[in-house]
Amino acid sequence: MKIVFIGGGNMATALAGGLIKRGQKAADLHVVEPDAAARRRIARLRVKTFAKSDDKSLAGMQVVVLAVKPQQMREAALALAPLLRRQLVVTIAAGIRLADLSRWLGGYRDMVRVMPNTPALIGAGIAGLYAPAGVGAAAKKSAERILGAVGKTVWVKDEALLDPVTAVSASSPAYVFWFIEQLAAAGVSLGLSTETSQKLAIEAVLGSAMLAAQSKETPATLRERVTSRGGTTQAALEVFEKEQMAERFKKAVEAASRRGAEMGDAFGKD
Repeated sequence: MKIVFIGGGNMATALAGGLIKRGQKAADLHVVEPDAAARRRIARLRVKTFAKSDDKSLAGMQVVVLAVKPQQMREAALALAPLLRRQLVVTIAAGIRLADLSRWLGGYRDMVRVMPNTPALIGAGIAGLYAPAGVGAAAKKSAERILGAVGKTVWVKDEALLDPVTAVSASSPAYVFWFIEQLAAAGVSLGLSTETSQKLAIEAVLGSAMLAAQSKETPATLRERVTSRGGTTQAALEVFEKEQMAERFKKAVEAASRRGAEMGDAFGKD
């Protein structure tokens, strides 16, 4: 599979690197990146780099991955529109709806929209994918292979569900980092050193996530098994319940999902 990335930032670098580790020929990967420093960084993967989208950069390519920032998508799409020759277009930009992207691409429809998250940078990501009804099985398989190079994938049946995917998955590393911060800070306030408390917090979150991923039990069941009646864990969870932490967290995730929809409205105006 020959792929051109429009945009050579962190996510494009992660995807290209993951594909190469899985046997993809670096020579079959092209990257269009206007910034010279960014081109030099991604060129370390031995991919071919270009300063702009043109016939040379897209020559022989089967898939175009749009990996630019949402606010740059319209400009990138308008430059790409006259160059497309039946390639599959995969877009990873948050908030950019396929209807708007299709309009900027002159009515192009062979597209898949995906939403990855930053753990993809270490090959531990997960991405939500959506394809309109007209996109064939082979194209969907190509998109899944690209995102699968840096983690797991899930498909959603409605494009609007990518906003909840963004809130639950793409934004959630920040929630987890925040939780680690707070857990470590609480340990320090109780007398632990910063180094020790941070190590305990990180490893506890990592180990718990690994246990949840490998267990056949639900997270709720795993939580119950850690919670002894009248014990230390129950004391903490009772505070969570009293402070309505579950409801507040739900509101936070809903706000992230709502913001994704708002971004789609804003970016799609032009």
